[in-house]
Amino acid sequence: MKSILLALLSFVFATTSFAQKTAPGPIPIYPVPYEMPSEENIKEVLHRIRKYYEATSSQTIVDSKTGERITDFATYNPQAIPSDGFSGEWSYTHGVVLSAFDYITKVTGDETFFAHNTRFYNYVVDNLSYFHKNDARKPGDKLGTWGRILHFEALDDCGSIGAAMIKTYLKNKNSNYLPVINRVDEHVSKNQYRLPDGTLARNRPQYQSIWADDLYMSVPFLANMGVLTGNKKYFDDAARQLLQMGNRLYVPEKELFDHGWSVTSGNYDPRFYWGRANGWTLMAMAELLSVLPEKHKDRDKILHLYRSMVRSLANSQDGTGFWHNLLDKPDTYVETSCTAMFTYAIAKGINEGWVSHVYGPVALTGWNAVKTQVLENGAVEGTVEGTTFAHDNTYYYHRGASVNATHGYGPVLYAGAEMIRLLQNDKLEIQQAKPNAINSTFHFILKSEWPKK
Repeated sequence: MKSILLALLSFVFATTSFAQKTAPGPIPIYPVPYEMPSEENIKEVLHRIRKYYEATSSQTIVDSKTGERITDFATYNPQAIPSDGFSGEWSYTHGVVLSAFDYITKVTGDETFFAHNTRFYNYVVDNLSYFHKNDARKPGDKLGTWGRILHFEALDDCGSIGAAMIKTYLKNKNSNYLPVINRVDEHVSKNQYRLPDGTLARNRPQYQSIWADDLYMSVPFLANMGVLTGNKKYFDDAARQLLQMGNRLYVPEKELFDHGWSVTSGNYDPRFYWGRANGWTLMAMAELLSVLPEKHKDRDKILHLYRSMVRSLANSQDGTGFWHNLLDKPDTYVETSCTAMFTYAIAKGINEGWVSHVYGPVALTGWNAVKTQVLENGAVEGTVEGTTFAHDNTYYYHRGASVNATHGYGPVLYAGAEMIRLLQNDKLEIQQAKPNAINSTFHFILKSEWPKK
């Protein structure tokens, strides 16, 4: 009996000793700094990205064989193409960056960001006629970094960058932009394939497919056309796209959007909660809610989708502040672009009063994670490459990530701008976590709820 008692005591002692050695200490060790960001630091990050991004392209017309700049436009050179580089592209990812530059200037008053918009769009419209007059390309053909600018075929070709063009026009009033804006409108409103109920769709990869990505490729443009023209039909179409795509893609039990849906699989479509697809969805909602009339019949329905997604995302955020490439699969890698998108959307929701201020720490820790992905030279790493609407987990699990995946730059810029607004929000008091404390966290307090001191 005595030997059994001694054996039990030895086991308890050994187990306790092991637990003491392996359990975390009383002071948390955060893998990403759990700290209060400053406006100055955020602005420094934004400028670092801008300088890197702008330096990627000379924004000139060059000979594709020699690489030499073309300056004589009297005679057409069949080898002429726009120069390489992110900041010279006519692409949906550049459209996000341009919209973010416009937004940063509005938030901070710093015109160096918006100056890039005018420079880029002037570069496009000043040279586009040279290619139009000598257009031997067939529909589907691409023009260097300007893609299918001569013949739009998909929402990717024009929607996002068209939205940013409207924003730029509303500020600089360059009337040479209007023919291009009208061509984008013609494609989005009339030429893009739609289902019988008017929902924007693609015939890839399956016949009659809906992609969550297309919400950002269409809704911001339609919303901004509503601002530009004052015509209610654009707001109605934008809201219709969100709700009708939501009817097929939004999963109430998850409070998230499936990446894609097709008529073929219908009610039994396989579901994949890809991070960036949900980011595109939330950013599209934010764009529309920012300009949609307060009494619009669909506003409350869209707000419900926004709020429910934010609730779900708060729960699925990783302990590092990031979100995963597949939101419900924590063994997939943490990913930059969706983390930036969610950080922006949650901070935006708080600032506009669309979601509760209690989500403030979710946005704050999201930004702290995002800024770790901005390299010293301003490049943004950890962004998943362009991703098709797929039907197996293996594909999504193994998508590569790269600084050359430009999908991350605009969202990080947007997130920084909205975090500046959040720090400046005079309706809130931010109680900061104490450094090196055993039990301390961030609390965002709505001042109007509390008795005046």
